[in-house]
Amino acid sequence: MDPEQDGIELQERNMDGFDNTMEALLPTLHQQRTYDYVLVADKVEDQEHPKFLKQVAFIDHLRKKNMKVTKIVHVDKVFYGVRAPKEIFDKYRYLLKVSDSCNWSGDRKCGRIPHSTRIRVVHYILHHTHINTGENLRELQEKGVFEATFCLHEMNKQKVLKQKWARWSALCSTQPVDDVRSYFGEKVALYYLWLGWYTILLVPAAILGVIVFLYALAFFNTSPLIKEVCESDTVMCPRCDKWCQVWQLRDTCTYAKVSHLFDNEGTVAFAMFMAVWATIFLELWKRHKATFVSKWNVFDWCEEEEELILGVVNDPDCHPKEFRHSYLRSTLVLVLVTLMLVLIIGLTQALVVFRVVAAVVLSEGTWEFVRDHANTVAVMLGAVLHYITMQVMTRVNKTVAFKLCEIEKTQSMTATERSFTVKMFTFQFFTLFSSLIYVAFFLGRINGRPGSYVRIFGKWRLEECHPSGCLTDLFIQMAVIMLLKQTLNNIFEFIVPWFKSKFRRNTTKKLERKSGDCNKNACRKEEKRGHDPCDICKLHDWLRNYDLNDVNFFSLFNEFLEMVLQFSFTTIFVAAFPLAPLLALINNIFEIRLDAIKMVSLERRLVPKKTNNIGIWTNILEAIGVLAVIANGLVIGVSSDFIPRLVYRYHYGPCANGEDNVHCMKGYINDTLSTAQITDLNVRKDFFPSQLITGSGFNVTQCSYKDYRNDVDYRLTSQFWLIMAVRFAFVVLFEHVVVIFKCIAAWFVPDSPMLVKNDRLKDKLCRLKEELQDMTYRQSTDV
Repeated sequence: MDPEQDGIELQERNMDGFDNTMEALLPTLHQQRTYDYVLVADKVEDQEHPKFLKQVAFIDHLRKKNMKVTKIVHVDKVFYGVRAPKEIFDKYRYLLKVSDSCNWSGDRKCGRIPHSTRIRVVHYILHHTHINTGENLRELQEKGVFEATFCLHEMNKQKVLKQKWARWSALCSTQPVDDVRSYFGEKVALYYLWLGWYTILLVPAAILGVIVFLYALAFFNTSPLIKEVCESDTVMCPRCDKWCQVWQLRDTCTYAKVSHLFDNEGTVAFAMFMAVWATIFLELWKRHKATFVSKWNVFDWCEEEEELILGVVNDPDCHPKEFRHSYLRSTLVLVLVTLMLVLIIGLTQALVVFRVVAAVVLSEGTWEFVRDHANTVAVMLGAVLHYITMQVMTRVNKTVAFKLCEIEKTQSMTATERSFTVKMFTFQFFTLFSSLIYVAFFLGRINGRPGSYVRIFGKWRLEECHPSGCLTDLFIQMAVIMLLKQTLNNIFEFIVPWFKSKFRRNTTKKLERKSGDCNKNACRKEEKRGHDPCDICKLHDWLRNYDLNDVNFFSLFNEFLEMVLQFSFTTIFVAAFPLAPLLALINNIFEIRLDAIKMVSLERRLVPKKTNNIGIWTNILEAIGVLAVIANGLVIGVSSDFIPRLVYRYHYGPCANGEDNVHCMKGYINDTLSTAQITDLNVRKDFFPSQLITGSGFNVTQCSYKDYRNDVDYRLTSQFWLIMAVRFAFVVLFEHVVVIFKCIAAWFVPDSPMLVKNDRLKDKLCRLKEELQDMTYRQSTDV
């Protein structure tokens, strides 16, 4: 061994020892002055009152753990500032070093424990401290013993984040993800990293969606299908009972034009692109995330293992919460989840009934415009009611998902979070998409025909599709829900916390005035010497944080849920709404700043959590990618008129019959219509005589409806069965082709960049060498 190298290593080790000694003897001013957590309680005069006794008991338990607790009584509130001793973090660091998955994190190697880590450790200790009655902090809060608990914003870092990130003028600026990570922790930073990456990759999807829309717009006036509808003399059967009369197909010329915008050949290619895009987005996200988690030294981080470490730090005699599985509990949870999904689907059927009844009522109204467009207005009202139902069911779903997690008795908080996320997303997905699934795949296909209509309770006819197709109804439903959900959610998400913050701030200002003022110059001099600020300064700081809006586990969860549901909208039924990626892109540009302003300025500080991924959300996004393939294949193959038009062009149309100088789609609309004879007794029973009179006063002897049926016995024609066979063949072919492309894309794009893999390899090698040098040094010291 090189003596010169030995001398250098020995000198470095001596310097490291000196640094550690100085750190132990002279804690940094930041550590001395910072309070890790603040508890707030109502002032209780009666010292024999149970609330007072429990407050005292909890604080005593904290002091037994060597926590420094500063009590400040102000007006009718009691503030407890909690600061953890250095010994707790020394234990935490040491256990990180000897752990299996957390031993190469930045916290183990850095000179000073980051404040975000201090908060996380103290948060765990506070919420796992029990008084003699067995109650923990959460239970004490529920019983009103403590009113609020929160960690403090750091004013200097908060100001930096406001300047760089949390302001509307930074709308198009890049996000300072590293600063967000050091302040809010890796979990919040990864959310914004994911949201920013999702927004960037929405750009090509939005551009292509606009191109598809413009393609349809370019052939708006030259489409033979639109021309056929607008110039048709076909008399259509009444669309509802009693008040609806027979009508001319040309009366729905505008509806046919709108249908063409969202049901054309371009949407097929776009749907295939979006299905593959979802996979490419996820694979590129994994690479993007790997770069940052490697830089942050949390590549192998395990949240469940950190929970074990924190448990030992809190109580050296603790026992692990063992893994348990009960078939009885699992069966009970499965049954309850099924019942909940049945309830949600039942609400969807109630919305269908509402739309049917609304269409009947509106068609009997006095407003001519509403009466003439009763079905369209009913669809829009149904979409609005669906949105209201979603808002109500969100609260119900949250409560039910929590109760089901309690029944499961999961092993750790991380496992509980995973289980809750899956259940909550499943409930929300069915709440959001059940109505859309009905519109996409059942509307107009189960309503029957003249003389044999399907009726709800034998009274109300089910809705029918327009002769131009059902895709416009799906588009209207999606557009209303997406615009309402994104716009109103963003408005309420910002306005409500802003008003709450203003109201609380006025109350807090009164408390600050009552607390008086301090000699700021003298106070700053004391701080520079390493002493605590005066009680008035501490109280002012605590009050500034106290007047902000409360945060909890749901604060970040709700943001993720909102964006993942938006991702579902953007991919699953995108064939019916090519502009969905554009709306999502515009929303996300504002969403990032709105969430940033809310977190930094309007809410109390979130407890920083350390993690190396977005958790179970990755699996959910992958599942959505699979559903997108299935749903878009079914929308194109079953819901749209793409396949009937294709069959007509190559099998029944003029070109298939050898006619020249004629557009191949001429006569398509008439080909999709069947005729009902009014002389048929069953048909006559479905309509009143007044319904069979045209606007010009003529009695009709026959009317048309959209279907492929024989005009004599109303049996389905061979064309219907051919189209059905081609539909299913297309769905199978579409899904297999897209899945192959998705698999190729997933294989072609590695999860981690080669640079990250090589850096990790070098880090591991350096660590092994360092451990070997430590062993050699200890052996030489012992000798």
